[in-house]
Amino acid sequence: MTAMLSLAVAPWQRPPVLLRHADVPHYAASTMKVAVLAAVHRSGLDPDREVPVVNRFPSAAGGTYAHARAEDGDPEPWARLGGTAPLGWLATRMVSHSSNLATSLCQSAVGHAAVAEVWRRAGASAATGSPRGIEDAAARAAGIDNTVTARDLIRLLASLEPEVLARLEHNAHAVDLAAGLPPGTRLASKNGWVDGVRHSAAVVHPPDAPPYALAVCYTGPLANGQDTGDPAARLLARLSARVWACRHRLAEMPT
Repeated sequence: MTAMLSLAVAPWQRPPVLLRHADVPHYAASTMKVAVLAAVHRSGLDPDREVPVVNRFPSAAGGTYAHARAEDGDPEPWARLGGTAPLGWLATRMVSHSSNLATSLCQSAVGHAAVAEVWRRAGASAATGSPRGIEDAAARAAGIDNTVTARDLIRLLASLEPEVLARLEHNAHAVDLAAGLPPGTRLASKNGWVDGVRHSAAVVHPPDAPPYALAVCYTGPLANGQDTGDPAARLLARLSARVWACRHRLAEMPT
């Protein structure tokens, strides 16, 4: 497998000051859940609306797909299978514990067009989009895939409402970029990983410097697909630590 590392760093709400292969598309993994979260927020749907918790969804390639319980790291939505759950609660679990089942339920509630509109509004390139569900294997086999670039993840974060960013501050997976920061550092982040892929995007709020956004996408053999003990996760943590060390200079760097 050929390795590709992409990186984008930007003072918050400003153009990037550091780019490395930032426009190369990668499989999105769970970073696409940020766009679904924004679509739920902008839909106007009542967050207390009860959503039937099912495990059968329309495939972007036709037919249906279902999630594998063993592949989902969040057991809480599965405990409600056959019942209902509030839409807002599902959206929170989607990003705080990266629930795949909650993601498809939220995506079904708002529709794929609403998620596409989030990327369009963010100014994402043609290389980025989330046209299928997170585990829609038939669609992926048909060439319908979710992709991101490091630059577009920065654009997406910059387009989010404060309420949406606040949800990302409750990410329970304090690995990747978070692991390269001093303990207790405030950040709004979302990561994603599968075998061969490790990504993370965050808005970091140092107590002694202006906030900045950082996105790193890695595709290659270092990524073992595990939530912990992943060499690629340690690589992202080292990159995060290096950017942190330059935090005072970021706002002064030319764009």
